[in-house]
Amino acid sequence: MFREVLYTQWRWSTLPVILFTVAAFGIPLWAVQRAGLAAPLEADVVRMLEQVRAVGVMFPLLAAFAGVTLGALAWSPDTRGGHVYALSLPVPRWYYALLRFAAGLVLLAPVVLAVWIGGVAATAAATIPDGLYTYAGTVTLRFALSVLVSYTAAFAIASASRRTQAVIGGAVLAVIAVQVLAVMAGVNLNPIRWLMTVFSWPGPFHVFGGPWMLVDL
Repeated sequence: MFREVLYTQWRWSTLPVILFTVAAFGIPLWAVQRAGLAAPLEADVVRMLEQVRAVGVMFPLLAAFAGVTLGALAWSPDTRGGHVYALSLPVPRWYYALLRFAAGLVLLAPVVLAVWIGGVAATAAATIPDGLYTYAGTVTLRFALSVLVSYTAAFAIASASRRTQAVIGGAVLAVIAVQVLAVMAGVNLNPIRWLMTVFSWPGPFHVFGGPWMLVDL
C-alpha cells in the first residue's frame, strides 16, 4: 500500500520536488563562487566568507518552503474530499497518516541529497584558502533536520479538519492583531516575541537560526 500512496503523492508533488532539488544543488555553488582565487588576499577571504554567510540564509528558507509545501500537499486531496477516501480504507487512520508521512519524507530525500552533492561539488571545485574548512556534511545534516521540523509541522496542520486549520489561522491572526493594537496604544506587550521563542533553544525551530556556513574557520 505504501507504493500506491507514494505514487499518488509523487504525482501531485513532482514539480515542487524537482524545483526544490535544483535549488538545493545550486545554493552551495552560489555560496562559494568567490572561492576560486589561487592566492587570495585577506580582503578576498573576508568577502568570500561574507558571501557564504549571506547565501547561507537560503538554506533555512529552502528547508522551510520544501517542508511546508510537501507537508501541505500530502493532505491536499484528502482535505478537498473531506477525508472521505481515508475513512473508506480498511486500515486505521493512524496507519494511513503514517504512510502519508513516510511518503513525504521519501520525496524530500532528493532535496536533502542535492544539498550534500552540491556542497561536496562546490567545495571540491573551489580553491579554499588555508585556515578555512568545508562543512558540507554539517550543513546537509542541519538542512535535513530543518526540513523534518517544517515538514512535520505542516503535515500535522494539513492533516487536521478545515475547522481546526481555521482555528489555528485565526489564532495567528489574533496574535498579530494584538501586537498591532499594542503598538498603536503604546502598551508594552509583545506576543510575537513570545511566539518567536520557538526559534531559540530549546524551541523546536532552533535549528533554523544562526549562520549556515558551508565554508568557515
